[in-house]
Amino acid sequence: MAKITYIQHSGAEDTIDVAPGLSVMEGAVKNNVPGIDADCGGAAACATCHVYVDESWLERTGARTTMEEAMLEFAEAVEPNSRLACQIKVSDVLNGLVVRLPENQH
Repeated sequence: MAKITYIQHSGAEDTIDVAPGLSVMEGAVKNNVPGIDADCGGAAACATCHVYVDESWLERTGARTTMEEAMLEFAEAVEPNSRLACQIKVSDVLNGLVVRLPENQH
């Protein structure tokens, strides 16, 4: 299990144990983390699981795919550390990962 911390724009935090192989989005949805709607079910066809990955974790979460880049064009307040949580696969390397949710997702 990897502990993932989801931080709302308000500062509220949820730290969840997420099984390896799931996505950061699936961990949030299975644990009712507010702000991660996942309208497309993880197909990278919406941007309702947009998160900001803390800078120290960017290398470990991997690079954005071309499809992810295209979807993020539809998201609000995209930053260099923006990712779609559905595209980040959980592994033991991500134990302690911190992601923040944009202000418009609550």
